[in-house]
Amino acid sequence: MRFRFCGDLDCPDWVLAEISTLAKISSVKMKLLCAQVLKDLLGEGIDYEKVGKLTADAKFESGDIKASVAVLSFIFSSAAKHDVDSESLSSELQQLGLPKEHTTGLCKSYEDKHVALREKLRETSLRLGRLDSVSWRVDYILSSSELREVNQPVIQLKLQRQGAESGAPETTVVSVSADKFRVLLAELKQAQVLMNSLQ
Repeated sequence: MRFRFCGDLDCPDWVLAEISTLAKISSVKMKLLCAQVLKDLLGEGIDYEKVGKLTADAKFESGDIKASVAVLSFIFSSAAKHDVDSESLSSELQQLGLPKEHTTGLCKSYEDKHVALREKLRETSLRLGRLDSVSWRVDYILSSSELREVNQPVIQLKLQRQGAESGAPETTVVSVSADKFRVLLAELKQAQVLMNSLQ
């Protein structure tokens, strides 16, 4: 069976397994647990001490707590990524065996943070570092054959950029043949024209 919150694919087996774990806590505590997971997804951090207290009645061990947080994180981020409305999400989670009162609390929390969650996912989805400088040089490699010597130019590109995560300077050196460099240059020019047309 295919589910919209899974990108119209089958639900992963580990999610199915952990839905039964989520059903062990009360619906009220489930909603509070959802609030903690959503805070974490939005970059505000999660209070594991509070999560531990919420799951204490169900006698969750540390593995169960981590699994519950992971499955809720998957459900929220995947549903937001695929822009699933809360009614569809509720229906699909009930089909997977999560009790109706649990899905009601989960989907209410999701609906309240849906827009903020999609925006956060958009911000962090494509993280590229800033390109600081590009330098290049042409090297000629002599290739000998029985008939003649051939000069083959090789282009060395040196890219200096700031890392997306760390902000630390990173250097990448790329060697390409003249033919491949011409193809690369043509494709970069096409990409630039496309990007300029979107502005």
